[in-house]
Amino acid sequence: MSILNTSEMEISVFYLVGIPGMEHANIWISLPIYLMYTVAILGNCTILFFTKTEPSLHEPMYYFLSMLALSDLGLSLSSLPTMLRIFLFNAPGISPDACIAQQFLIHRFSPMESSILLIMSFDHFIAICNPLRYPSILTSARVIQIGLAFSLKNVLLILPFPFTLKRLKYCKKNLLSQSYCLHQDVMKLVCSDNKVNIIYGLFVALTGIMYLTFIFMSYMLILKAVLSIASQKERLKVLNTCVSHICAVLIFYEPIISLAVIYRFAKHCFPITRVLIVDVFLLVPPLMNPIVNCVKSQQIRNLVLEKLCQKQS
Repeated sequence: MSILNTSEMEISVFYLVGIPGMEHANIWISLPIYLMYTVAILGNCTILFFTKTEPSLHEPMYYFLSMLALSDLGLSLSSLPTMLRIFLFNAPGISPDACIAQQFLIHRFSPMESSILLIMSFDHFIAICNPLRYPSILTSARVIQIGLAFSLKNVLLILPFPFTLKRLKYCKKNLLSQSYCLHQDVMKLVCSDNKVNIIYGLFVALTGIMYLTFIFMSYMLILKAVLSIASQKERLKVLNTCVSHICAVLIFYEPIISLAVIYRFAKHCFPITRVLIVDVFLLVPPLMNPIVNCVKSQQIRNLVLEKLCQKQS
């Protein structure tokens, strides 16, 4: 494969990469990736199916879980095509328009996931700290309104990216460093003035940090309320209701924080490290969230087991 490296010719195709140094094993790497995507899609579709069809799950908590499942499906389906093309068919090329569209989808669903995690932290805060007013505060209509408002906000937040990236010139090189298109990765290939993109990209990143700060504050208030409970058994029971959400927060934010630390303090680390962390960012949350939620939610777990038993009989 010849990679262009000129300052006079515009790029007509970008090249994505698999795992550096493991190109000979692409077909074998594709098998666990395909399995992870399959489990993620089936798991999140299962949550959406039961939330829609089971009246017992028509509660705010399960509506938020279904929003999280939709976000995870969006992340999976937006990155799945290019990853399978690279590892299964050794076809890393992608047009600039398709690349910009993919990074828009990824960056649209990623903030949506962090927004839902923030909403869920407030949901736990209200349920634990003000349980008597919980039904009146979080009605079904209000939950839908909150979900639509955050969804619209995230679309408007990311909407400038495709237009600003489209007007830039990509004429230095055309080799990206990941298996799919990310805004910060595409920006490295720009040879025209991109100060607006850099500033706006920083603003978008700061909103993610703000979400994480609010989640942390919510749990500080929850912990304060839990410590005021006299019975240790009741404390553990209340904290147990937050376990699945805490796992979802850690699963989502840990790769982001790790990647930020690597880019800031370990710029000369092996490229394979950055690639694996970025792949984990899109592969693991959609895979693990439905598994954790099904394990921790007794209602969903019982419904899944009931359906499986009916099929076997």
